[in-house]
Amino acid sequence: MLRVQLEHDFKGFALRAAFDAPQGVTALFGRSGSGKTTVVNAVAGLLAPDRGRIELEGTVLLDSARGESLPVHRRRIGYVFQDARLFPHLTVRQNLLYGRWMRGLGRGGGDLDRVVALLGLEGLLTRRPAALSGGEKSRVAIGRALLSAPRMLLMDEPLSALDPARKMEILPYLERLRDEGGVPILYVSHSVSEIARLATTVVVMEAGRVMATGPAATVLSDPAAAPALGLREAGALIPATVAAHEADGLTRLDTSAGPVWLPRVEAAVGTALRFRIAAQDVIIARDRPTGLSALNILPARIVTLRQGDGPGVMVQLRAGGDLLLARITRRSAEALALTEGMEVHAVIKSLAVAQRDVGLG
Repeated sequence: MLRVQLEHDFKGFALRAAFDAPQGVTALFGRSGSGKTTVVNAVAGLLAPDRGRIELEGTVLLDSARGESLPVHRRRIGYVFQDARLFPHLTVRQNLLYGRWMRGLGRGGGDLDRVVALLGLEGLLTRRPAALSGGEKSRVAIGRALLSAPRMLLMDEPLSALDPARKMEILPYLERLRDEGGVPILYVSHSVSEIARLATTVVVMEAGRVMATGPAATVLSDPAAAPALGLREAGALIPATVAAHEADGLTRLDTSAGPVWLPRVEAAVGTALRFRIAAQDVIIARDRPTGLSALNILPARIVTLRQGDGPGVMVQLRAGGDLLLARITRRSAEALALTEGMEVHAVIKSLAVAQRDVGLG
């Protein structure tokens, strides 16, 4: 568990952030300038905040009230930056082992083999960074941080410099790192798709403040968090299991509310997944509709309705054991006479869920 309480003043900007980051991937989400990088730099020891306390697994990294601040090299935190920052004159193997050498940990042995297998680096060990793609460089940088035996990884927008194809290439490795790496991760991003794929906990920041924090599925489906997430990006995170791959190219997923069909998902039957449904892609019907091209019609109950400043309404729905989010117009909400507690149906087009929004559970 990482516990963070920070206060720091810049000219024209005040950071006031407090949150807990449990095991798994805790995503710091927010627009540029919201304070995300300031937080991770304080955790790493690269920034001395005006006031604060940071504790990691019972070890106090910072307590400004007592005048305590653990030096950077004693915090045992791995930091993966936006750019890979590899040494161009060293091979991939040498870059991987650099952090271990700096900490006096020896050659790596089984640890090196495990990290190489985890990140799919087997065929790259003799290459130099100039011969690597952007995604490969990012994987090497992550491996180097892991091999320094950190108690925590900090990842500051590690995919921001990659094109969409390279991002799709590296996301499965980050999912494996989350599930098999055994190291908690504080992950900075301003991409809702990334945090929906990777995060177990989400901390939403805006203008230096924490606007929402909690399990990823809870925060992403919270109407109150939608403005900070971005109305066009707001949506829900649904756990599912691959039930069947069908002859017409669709995959049937079992969810707590019923079956959902998506374009073919490259995962074996029985695999646990999660997928994101954007709020703007969910239609609400009072009665179960017929004669529609949409395949996914889930019974649901309205939990909350949240009116914004404009013509839109955010509707939080409970479908089975999961929460959905729908963004509709105020006119539609009034025409349907929607109220909290009402039984309705959520209609979702199969093609509305992009491949980038489907990840391992």
